[in-house]
Amino acid sequence: MSNEKVALLQRALERERKARKQAEAILEKKALELYEVNQKLQVSNASLEAVNHKKSSQLDGVFDNLLDAYILMNLKGDVIEMNPSAKKLFGYNLDFEHVNVVHLIYKEDYKYAMQSYWQLINKGFFKDYKARIYTKNKEVKRVHINAGLVYDTKGKAIAAQGIVRNITEEYKEAELKKALLANLEKRNQELKDFAHVISHDLKSPLRSMNTLIYWLKEDYDSVLDDDACEIIDKLSTKIEKMDHLIGGVLEYSSIDKVEQPLEKVDIQELVQDIVSVIYIPENIIVEIPQKLPTITGDRFRLQQLFQNILTNAVLYIDKSRGLVKVTFEELKTHWKFYIEDNGVGIDRKYQKKIFEVFQSLEKSDHSTGIGLSIVKKIIDFYEGEIDFTSTVGAGTCFHFTLKKK
Repeated sequence: MSNEKVALLQRALERERKARKQAEAILEKKALELYEVNQKLQVSNASLEAVNHKKSSQLDGVFDNLLDAYILMNLKGDVIEMNPSAKKLFGYNLDFEHVNVVHLIYKEDYKYAMQSYWQLINKGFFKDYKARIYTKNKEVKRVHINAGLVYDTKGKAIAAQGIVRNITEEYKEAELKKALLANLEKRNQELKDFAHVISHDLKSPLRSMNTLIYWLKEDYDSVLDDDACEIIDKLSTKIEKMDHLIGGVLEYSSIDKVEQPLEKVDIQELVQDIVSVIYIPENIIVEIPQKLPTITGDRFRLQQLFQNILTNAVLYIDKSRGLVKVTFEELKTHWKFYIEDNGVGIDRKYQKKIFEVFQSLEKSDHSTGIGLSIVKKIIDFYEGEIDFTSTVGAGTCFHFTLKKK
């Protein structure tokens, strides 16, 4: 071999050696980078496994401690998994027995259950399913269920899951409440009917007695002395009071039963009409220093409310110059009215029972003891409150609220 060929071969070998060294350096660098990446991946995997374990433990804890029953089933209805609450509710143990939800459906609710199932398949969920189910021991429970489909990574439905709440006791309480309300309404109607019957039966003899007294005075006026006339007048007064008392009982029994259409009621006009109708002695003035509002309500009830308080105020004024003042203020959700007088005032011993039926400040031929109880009932009807401040000998201020409609 010539020297020239030897030199050429040596140069080629030298280039190959350099190239191999460069490749080895690159491979060593890449191997180091790969090692570092692998180390980072191992750390990341460890972190992910820790997070996954933590989340899995948390989910297991939620699953096991969920108060409502949880059920996972395949699309054929075979139950795959139950949480402890579901096992307690239904009484089954999936480790030893097979359960299909069809066998849990109450027979009379089967059609409704199938409609809900097809909604689940077609829409992917159903809500507020309320029906009856059988437990393993054939007990009937009422349940509320929200359910949805479970999908795989390709979006294909593979199972269904649902949260089942036992509402048996809630249902029983609701049914009991409904029965109690129905019974209460029946009793209230019976009391209302009774009040009407009693009112009619009592008023008839009263009218007859009043007529007989009138005839007695007319036929024997010439022979009756002053004492006899006084006794007859007192008897007439008692009959009149009895008539008012019966009327008051009837009003009280029906005040929150009669449905009247709501309308705009000008309270200024209403109070002025009342003042022009009720008896007010010449020494008493009813003052309205500000224009009273127009509110929405039942005119009949509002008239009863203001008339009873105003009549009561006038009745118990003992001053030579009597004053009744009507004012108001507008609150956010209510109207608040004040009716103030300078009458005898109310002793503290009456303050707790003044709004009770048949309670009055004193024995009186004019007071039935029902007026303020009617007032209280009307104010309750309008979701308001009533109270008063009073000083014996100086006067009383009733203040009450009516909810805006």
